[in-house]
Amino acid sequence: MNWKSKRPALLIAVSAVSIAGFVHIATADTSDVADVITGTSAFTDYKQEKPGTFRKITVADLPKPYATEGVANAARVIPKPNDAWPKTLAGFKVDLYASGLRGPREIRTAPNGDLFVSESDAGELKVFRGITKEGKFEQQSLFTDGLKQNFGIAFYPLGNNPQWVYVGNTNSVVRFPYHNGDLKASGPAEVIVPELPSGGGHITRDLAFSKDGSKLFVSVGSASNVDDPDTHPKETHRADILEYTPDGKFLKIYAAGIRNPVGIAVNPITGQLWCSVNERDMLGDNLVPDYITSVKEDGFYGWPWYYMGNHHDPRLEGKHPELAQKVTVPDVLLQPHNASLEMTFYSGRQFPKQYDGDIFAAEHGSWNKAVRAGYEVIRVPLAHGKAEGVYEDFLTGFVTPDGGVWGRPVGVATAPDGSLMVSDDAYKALWRVSYVGK
Repeated sequence: MNWKSKRPALLIAVSAVSIAGFVHIATADTSDVADVITGTSAFTDYKQEKPGTFRKITVADLPKPYATEGVANAARVIPKPNDAWPKTLAGFKVDLYASGLRGPREIRTAPNGDLFVSESDAGELKVFRGITKEGKFEQQSLFTDGLKQNFGIAFYPLGNNPQWVYVGNTNSVVRFPYHNGDLKASGPAEVIVPELPSGGGHITRDLAFSKDGSKLFVSVGSASNVDDPDTHPKETHRADILEYTPDGKFLKIYAAGIRNPVGIAVNPITGQLWCSVNERDMLGDNLVPDYITSVKEDGFYGWPWYYMGNHHDPRLEGKHPELAQKVTVPDVLLQPHNASLEMTFYSGRQFPKQYDGDIFAAEHGSWNKAVRAGYEVIRVPLAHGKAEGVYEDFLTGFVTPDGGVWGRPVGVATAPDGSLMVSDDAYKALWRVSYVGK
């Protein structure tokens, strides 16, 4: 199934008929057809996730709060069964690029093609170089250690000759001198942002530079599920994307009310900032959807008082009615509680052309849903830099039929040969997805 070739249907569609939870979209060329699961049928769990399946959840599909009971159903991480392996679409191949890591999280590709990987639990930043004919790394090195729950990675200045690699600790932003090909930091950390809000939940701090290099964006998740910032000072400058200069001067809150914007990335073509978000818990199995969205400057996304537009969280009912019509609805609604983490724009030339510029995002997996959801990598097709609310299951298979979890995707990045790299902090590995043709 080729979604991108169906994109004109969403722009110049000649027909759309909803049948049994599917929308059948036809273009002017009636042989060019895509089926997208819609309505309440679009809500799913790991048993129904299958590479090549497209879904679209809309605000109209949302249930009422507490339609089902909020539950705690944490992942039961098990050793990888001998016959288990990630599953993807026909024509693609999955290799184990590296294993035995110490909790790999974010991946970023340096301009020279090296892969930088944050190992948050270990406080280390690793470098992986090269790809053998077996799909494994050729060389690895410890770039630096002594970091504090590090996650975000960014190279600056932008372009082919960066001078620094920035690292997002949970409580600060630091940078190390860097030149193409460095496998170890050539100097000590320089503190750029000395203090970020920390403590409580949501420890990840992602980093991204604006396309012109003038702004450093830093994502900071909330400290809680729905604590009211009016009465909880610990939420100050949290659930926000913050804007700094590259030298660390605070400029403003770029966007607010984003409960946990774990992954942020700037579209290299349009310059638009996007984020991947964990929404709130305990309102039921199918509330509130996680999401991926372009980020409006000075936009407000609702947390904690509202969600998905003017839907009031019943736990804060009556608070801030003046904000009800100011909440931005995200572009792509995902499965509730699937824990959407890092995202990237595909920039390679290995995959078929219809993947050019699309978003790939890692879904770490639910803990707050009766039947697990997530534990996969998804693809969000873009048309002229915009999403139409549709996403596709791309890489699955990390959950056994009886619900045991052996893998949890976290990071995604395009390797220099155009393959897609995926970090997995449960199996403690890096996976490589390559296109080998049908």
